[in-house]
Amino acid sequence: MKSLPLLLESVMSLNVSLPPEFENRVHQHVESGLYGSASEVVREALRLFEAYQSVQTANLSALKADIVQGVADVSAGRVREVSAASIKERGRAFLAS
Repeated sequence: MKSLPLLLESVMSLNVSLPPEFENRVHQHVESGLYGSASEVVREALRLFEAYQSVQTANLSALKADIVQGVADVSAGRVREVSAASIKERGRAFLAS
């Protein structure tokens, strides 16, 4: 049986400067027992930040698509001008019915 080499994940050592309040929060998370080290706290924070960025990117893409659709609707004549007063009037009539 042929043995395969074991590939270990490469780990980069990085020094990060944090303001005192962030440093305290990192220590609090480690002391809580939820994380085993400051590195684990920072890794989790980075994962969460990347997830947040993904959501922001998706939201921006959806907004851009909505803008494109709106411009296309205007160009195709599928929109009309309305006033705030007419919107309120329609809403009040709907609620009264």
